[in-house]
Amino acid sequence: MDRIEINGNEQQYTLRDYREGQRGKIIGIKGEGKFKTRIVEMGFVKGAEVYVEKYAPLRDPVEFIVKGYHVSLRRDEAEMIIMSEPF
Repeated sequence: MDRIEINGNEQQYTLRDYREGQRGKIIGIKGEGKFKTRIVEMGFVKGAEVYVEKYAPLRDPVEFIVKGYHVSLRRDEAEMIIMSEPF
């Protein structure tokens, strides 16, 4: 898993780094405008827990469970969601 540095001290993961069966909490959303609005409307908000349900056969898109809903995102979209370490 690749880590990115946030605020110069803590290293965090993106949702793209997660594997099937892993879960974690959202720390923040990169990006702005329509993309960020759409992601937030789907339930990807700071503090929400996300579970990786499954990858499509070619690994894109990925199905997640957030707030009880099944949501599919492309891997490049999942890379914009900053997450805690998987648990």
